Amino acid sequence: MKLKDGYSLLLPVGMLEYFEIDNVDEQSQEIHIHLTEKNEIPSEYSKEKVVSKGFFTPIRIQDFPLRGKQLYLHVHRRRWLIERTKEYVTRDWELVAKGTRMTQEFASFLKELCGFSGNQL
Repeated sequence: MKLKDGYSLLLPVGMLEYFEIDNVDEQSQEIHIHLTEKNEIPSEYSKEKVVSKGFFTPIRIQDFPLRGKQLYLHVHRRRWLIERTKEYVTRDWELVAKGTRMTQEFASFLKELCGFSGNQL
């Protein structure tokens, strides 16, 4: 088992369906897990010609401490361009939450990631 595989056990259930662990930086007081959204076109745009156009600025989320170390998730969300309309799109996390079975932990994570509040997710 690779080091990254072990750290995958710390992530919310379902997270690795949409993200890959790129890097883990373990320091004396902190652990930083860097996640990148997979380049899989969101299903709601499957009939369009869509190309990846990079990433948003990474979001840093503090998670529960692990063995006395602070745990941070650095999340790199992807964006795509619909070639026909020149419109930028992202994965609709609200749609993902409604269309799949996910744990409350993962749904809460997505709320924090996207800045949703209340019962939007």
